[in-house]
Amino acid sequence: MRTIAIVKRVLREMLRDKRTLALMFIAPLFILSLMYFLFQNNSTSVAKIGVSNVDTSLVKALKNKHTDLASYGTHANAKTTIRQHNLAAFIHEEDGKLTVTYSNSQPSDTALVKQALQGGVTKLKVQALVAATKTQKRVLQQQAKVLKTVMAQQQKLQAAQGTTRGQTATVGATGSTTKPKAAPNYTVTSHYLYGNSDSTFFDTFLPVLLGFFVFFFVFLISGISLLNERTTGTLTRLLATPVRRGEIITGYLVGYGIFAVIQTIITVTFALTVFNVHMLGSVWVILLINFLLAMVALSMGIFISTFANSEFQMVQFIPLLIVPQVFFSGIITIATMPDWLQWLAHIFPLYYGGDALMNVATRGFSLGDVSGDLWILVLFAGVFTVLNVVGLKRYRRV
Repeated sequence: MRTIAIVKRVLREMLRDKRTLALMFIAPLFILSLMYFLFQNNSTSVAKIGVSNVDTSLVKALKNKHTDLASYGTHANAKTTIRQHNLAAFIHEEDGKLTVTYSNSQPSDTALVKQALQGGVTKLKVQALVAATKTQKRVLQQQAKVLKTVMAQQQKLQAAQGTTRGQTATVGATGSTTKPKAAPNYTVTSHYLYGNSDSTFFDTFLPVLLGFFVFFFVFLISGISLLNERTTGTLTRLLATPVRRGEIITGYLVGYGIFAVIQTIITVTFALTVFNVHMLGSVWVILLINFLLAMVALSMGIFISTFANSEFQMVQFIPLLIVPQVFFSGIITIATMPDWLQWLAHIFPLYYGGDALMNVATRGFSLGDVSGDLWILVLFAGVFTVLNVVGLKRYRRV
């Protein structure tokens, strides 16, 4: 009976909390629907390849539905060209030697280029073998025809020996033969701008995961901390003083922001030293991007906490606000998504943070190159800060 009484109490509390019930039942459906649209897309991945001084037959053999080839000058620099035109790889040929430089910022694109290159070289060898076989067949046919002619002439000579003696007949046969084109024997040398041939999925997307974890934990801790301030009455007593709402929000942002900066430095340093992550760009820019993500998460967490009445409700906002951002942060290629999902990605801060982190870490972009993404993150933080100041008005009683 005691157990039944506890069950009844839990059921009554849950039924009274409509918001918790809604989040509990709607959030899983939302995430499942989003994943359905993300993973049902059947678009073909295409890797952009730059070629320089490459034989036209090889270029033709490399073309397929998964590759998009563009030709560049003989003296084009691989690293610069890859960065300027966002190429998956750059191929240069010199004296039968192929130098392939992979961007390696997307493992799937690197795999497509390797498959195309291997398939193209194999295709040329097969074509050369087929051509050689056809040439040999023509030579054998010519030799058979010549042999048949010689046999016929010999029979005529033997028949004429009785009437014409002392005469000799010489039969010459020439067959024009064409030397078949030798199969290409390319020597391939590979270079990687980011990582190496043994790079894993974790190595490639660690910059994005770094930004996500900074964003997630700052959002969660800041939201729950301010929620605790409100539920315990601390915020209400603070609002009863002459302190302005803007000063309160600024104080919370700076206070929690100090710990967010420390967390960012520890997380980035740990990833660079323990996992030995290869960064093409500046580490300071990586730190700056993560710091801005932490500021957005901090202001966003404080704002969302105003809609929660308990820590349980705060946690339930994670599937609605945080999990979708993982899909749009760059772990899944945005360009392969349906158009409406690509537009949807632009409303999430981690879309811009992930894009900036990947460009700096895997493509060597400078601070100026990613300034557009950074200003948008600053705008997100500013908007949520203003909303926090406005939202505090509902709790001020004096």
